[in-house]
Amino acid sequence: MSQPQIHGFCPTRFEGARDAFALNLARGDDVGASFCATLEGETAVDLWGGWADAERTRPWVADTIVNVYSTTKTMTALTALMLADRGELDFDAPVARYWPAFAANGKGDIKVSHLMSHSAGLPGWDMPLVTADLYDWEKATSLLAAQAPWWEPGAFPGYHAITQGYLIGEVVRRITGRSLGTVFRQEIAEPLGADFHIGLSPEHDHRVADLIPPEAPPAFADFPNDLMRRTFTNPANNPLETRTRAWRGAEIPAAGGTGNARSVAEIHVLLANGGVAKGRRILSEAGCRKALEVQIEGHDPILGAPVRHGLGFGLPGDFLPLPNPNTLFWGGYGGSLILIDMDARATYAYVMNRMQRTTIGDSRSMGIVKAIWAELAA
Repeated sequence: MSQPQIHGFCPTRFEGARDAFALNLARGDDVGASFCATLEGETAVDLWGGWADAERTRPWVADTIVNVYSTTKTMTALTALMLADRGELDFDAPVARYWPAFAANGKGDIKVSHLMSHSAGLPGWDMPLVTADLYDWEKATSLLAAQAPWWEPGAFPGYHAITQGYLIGEVVRRITGRSLGTVFRQEIAEPLGADFHIGLSPEHDHRVADLIPPEAPPAFADFPNDLMRRTFTNPANNPLETRTRAWRGAEIPAAGGTGNARSVAEIHVLLANGGVAKGRRILSEAGCRKALEVQIEGHDPILGAPVRHGLGFGLPGDFLPLPNPNTLFWGGYGGSLILIDMDARATYAYVMNRMQRTTIGDSRSMGIVKAIWAELAA
């Protein structure tokens, strides 16, 4: 079989990144992927290549997009940060100020900041759900409003893998009268001309790459504790569902976003560059740096790892050591990743269709990023 074709642009200075990207494809670690880096608000590297399907019949082209799972959370967080920057949302306020029914079952003191930092104690649903229930916004949110937290809110972090998007999204809806996907599209994606969607319209379906599930998906026996099991099995996740119109069209703001590395990197220029991207100011500098405020840190029993959370983003620590302290990150099940380095005013994004078992990023993306870091440090 011929070697996968690599397209896009990469200055000679960063050819190590291109080599790392090409190596992932050549040795079969990737089937199709894209990578983008920005420096000082300008796109420095924009690569794509391989195939959009497991059968290798559709090339991955410049405008191929794919479901990025939890990298979507960063878009949800950015939307909330924007509203807070405008004075419409107070992270220290109780959720019930905006969503009165949420106060039920002892949740009256849960703050919006708890939602943003995976510490609200609502990482899953008590009632058994099926995947189709994720497409029913009213059901998903009303069940969360009615149930009791699984632990004392703020006591420790526990990954709200799917629920975080509904929780923050309902607060956004109560404030704006619009769905989170609509606010994101109208206020962020469209002004920046960014090809990222939370709720994908059917006219884009032909551009979507097929996610290829991990060869060894997590099995029930892999969950070492009840919190992890309850979070990840109700409903059980099936990557093949992302190929359906129902999944793509639904707003699932913690896991259902569709885009490419270019759109992910260029949107987060906002945070790397003090609130300005493509000549448009959408946040203030202070509003961007709000994301760096540590909300909680410690062992997360659902991720099974140590974490440090700011407002909506992971912060450098034992889970992911990074060169600069003022860096935000998150990634998606299977391997997608976004890094936002405020000190270097840089962003790095990677998305792919061949999934690994990893929850948040993996070595494929970090190999590319490290090649750029090596050059910047030279």
